Amino acid sequence: MFKDRWKIGNAPGSEQDGAGRAATAGGAVASAAQNRQSPGLEQFINSLRDEESSSVLDLAGASQANVSFLTNLGHRLYSDDIVHALDSAFGEGDFFANQADPAKVDVFMSQTLDFPEGHLGGALVWDTLQFLAPPLLQQTVDQLYDILRPGASLLAFFHADEKQTTIPVYSYRIMDAKTVMLAPKGRQRTAQFFNNRNIEKMFARYRSVKFFLTRDHLREVLVHR
Repeated sequence: MFKDRWKIGNAPGSEQDGAGRAATAGGAVASAAQNRQSPGLEQFINSLRDEESSSVLDLAGASQANVSFLTNLGHRLYSDDIVHALDSAFGEGDFFANQADPAKVDVFMSQTLDFPEGHLGGALVWDTLQFLAPPLLQQTVDQLYDILRPGASLLAFFHADEKQTTIPVYSYRIMDAKTVMLAPKGRQRTAQFFNNRNIEKMFARYRSVKFFLTRDHLREVLVHR
């Protein structure tokens, strides 16, 4: 059943921590947030400026900054903390092996991506796909394809250092059309390392995949439905 996840009217500072697995999985939580210039976000926002009132999905959890920014553009925002949903659905026992359990997968999908076909005009996926093991990863990407309308954009980040076994997990808060604040939430083990070739293969159903060169540890990818 379609659930209304529109998060609006939260008090400033009320962003969900999405603690769960991410806040406890190895490594100390970094103490300081950082602002980051994001060419991928800039082009994602530009694509929304050309749209009339639309629905946008934010998978990094409820953030007053994101709600305010996107609603000021005339759009609706649905917020889900997908890392927390992963922990709830698969956290007991082997985290990645549990992602192959059909019953657990059904619970996860109903909590995060239960939208009508073609309902969304955009999706802020951020870094969340890194924590999904195949085939759940492909099922999630395909479900995003189905719930996005033709021409919609999807923004995703991938960690660029293949040598690290755990990577930082962040809350992502839109400061302006070109800047996102990364607020650390802990560290998490990834399911796999993503290079450009397997990212393109993952999004093979989509119309286009664009990579942005960055100087830090995050690779930005903008995908068009």
